[in-house]
Amino acid sequence: QVQLAESGGGLVQAGGSLRLSCAASGRTFSNYAMGWFRQAPGKEREFVAAISRSGGRTSYADSVKGRFTISRDNAKNTVYLQMNSLKPEDTAVYLCAAGARILVVSTIGAGYDYWGQGTQVTVSS
Repeated sequence: QVQLAESGGGLVQAGGSLRLSCAASGRTFSNYAMGWFRQAPGKEREFVAAISRSGGRTSYADSVKGRFTISRDNAKNTVYLQMNSLKPEDTAVYLCAAGARILVVSTIGAGYDYWGQGTQVTVSS
């Protein structure tokens, strides 16, 4: 029903910034709460940030509060993750997710229905 495509990942030095984008297909983007997750090799998938349908509510993992900002532009069917003050421990594949059943925000992967392929973020020290 919806396809998600992440972009904007890359290699950056510690302390630097990256802006990830997630472009969604279809006309029903505004019906989905959105989230960002990340997964490093050998580790479980980890919640990063979430945003409500209209963008009015957000949620962040403690590890990224004050450094990352999630936003969305429903007219462009796109959700963003601005990442500042990056640390080596932020290195992971970052995944975009959409949830039709989420009324506000969700911090768990089971709340989401659709997932992108991911984009690699590597932070060097």
